Amino acid sequence: MGFLLYLIVGGLLGWLAGLIVGRDIPGGVIGNIILGIIGAWLGGEIFGDFGPKLASIAIIPALIGAIIVVLLVGLIMKMSKNKR
Repeated sequence: MGFLLYLIVGGLLGWLAGLIVGRDIPGGVIGNIILGIIGAWLGGEIFGDFGPKLASIAIIPALIGAIIVVLLVGLIMKMSKNKR
C-alpha cells in the first residue's frame, strides 16, 4: 500500500509541477509519475527533508525538485524539436 501511495503522490507532484511550469509532460500520467518521483528524489537530495510529509515524501522539496525536472525535460524536448 505504501508503494501505491508513493506513486500517487509522485504523480500528483509531477502534474502540479507541469501546471506551475505551464508545460505538458510527455507520457501523460506515466510521465507525471516518473518525473514526479525523480523530482521528489532530486528535491530531497538537494533541499533535504523539511515541511509536511506524505507517503514519506517531503512535499515542499519534492515539488521544487519536480519543477526543476519538468523544466529540464521541457528544455530538452524543445531543443530536440528545434534540431529537426
